[in-house]
Amino acid sequence: MTEQNNAQDYEILPDDYAQYDLSFKIIVIGDSGVGKSCFTNKSTKNIFEPDYNATIGFEFFTFNIKIQDKIIKLQIWDTCGQELYRSLITNFYRNSSLAIVVYAVNNLESFQDLDMWFRELRTHAGPDIKVFLVGNKTDLKDERVITTQQGEEFAKLNHANKFIEASAKEGVNTQNTFIDIAKILFDEYNNYKDDDQSSNTTNKSNEKENDYVSESNKSHRLEKTNTNKKQKKCCK
Repeated sequence: MTEQNNAQDYEILPDDYAQYDLSFKIIVIGDSGVGKSCFTNKSTKNIFEPDYNATIGFEFFTFNIKIQDKIIKLQIWDTCGQELYRSLITNFYRNSSLAIVVYAVNNLESFQDLDMWFRELRTHAGPDIKVFLVGNKTDLKDERVITTQQGEEFAKLNHANKFIEASAKEGVNTQNTFIDIAKILFDEYNNYKDDDQSSNTTNKSNEKENDYVSESNKSHRLEKTNTNKKQKKCCK
């Protein structure tokens, strides 16, 4: 069963949908306990687990969507936030099309650590990577310590492509975030292809399309041995 919105010209497909035309690698980073896995789980599967345990290593999700005549697969690597695994995380920055950097609006330290996460992105990711900044846990209104304005100002100062406040628990701006990501990356692909055609380099547009797909075939064959190991709770 699919979720469809003709007015927006997209169709959300099941997460086990096998076929795709374009594939993009997405990395989700941020401090431990900010709700990265809860946010991604809610976005891709519409499931919220209040006792979801913190990830050790990585978890892998997919989000499939049809835009116009193309089926797009977002291959999402949800990373742990513990410093112990930081060196492993930096390996996943490579070949990523977009990074989602998450903090919790009730956690001052997670907001202060954004400088470190953005610095790591600049160091280890490609120069063209796009960045979404997400302030999670807006449902915890009485515990909030980071204002919307602070998040917006940080995103602007650090050239994030988009700033979003979200609640994995309430499903606010969860799935919509990945719809927006797919649209932005699809538009970039079209611009990339159009630039190629305008420069009369025939037969390269197919190669460029394959560039978007081949990295997933190459880089996403990584072992997911740590994806199901969990420890402390993170989503409450």
